[in-house]
Amino acid sequence: QVQLVESGGGLVQAGGSLRLSCTAGGRIFIINSMGWYRQAPGKQRELVATITNNQITNYADSVKGRFTISRDNAKKTVYLQMNNLKFEDTAVYYCNADVIDTSTRSFTSWGQGTQVTVSS
Repeated sequence: QVQLVESGGGLVQAGGSLRLSCTAGGRIFIINSMGWYRQAPGKQRELVATITNNQITNYADSVKGRFTISRDNAKKTVYLQMNNLKFEDTAVYYCNADVIDTSTRSFTSWGQGTQVTVSS
């Protein structure tokens, strides 16, 4: 069993910054890609950013230049630094990880989500 635990969400004014963290735990053998997704009320979940285990990153156009994804493989943790936040960034943010566990099963694990609210 693999768990992803997120932290760092909260309420911030437009133009402000937040840093999200997500740490994986459990019977992990390998973590491949990790990423952040978000879901605003009444909208579908959308990709924010992903990062491979050799640090190759990918971003949604809406966050390029404002958000930075990074990871610490030794800590099994992925981060999302969010700067110059906008009202439209308000959403529940979820991390995910493509994992191979110690029984060599491959699957995608999701965190429970953390709320980010940007006031205008």
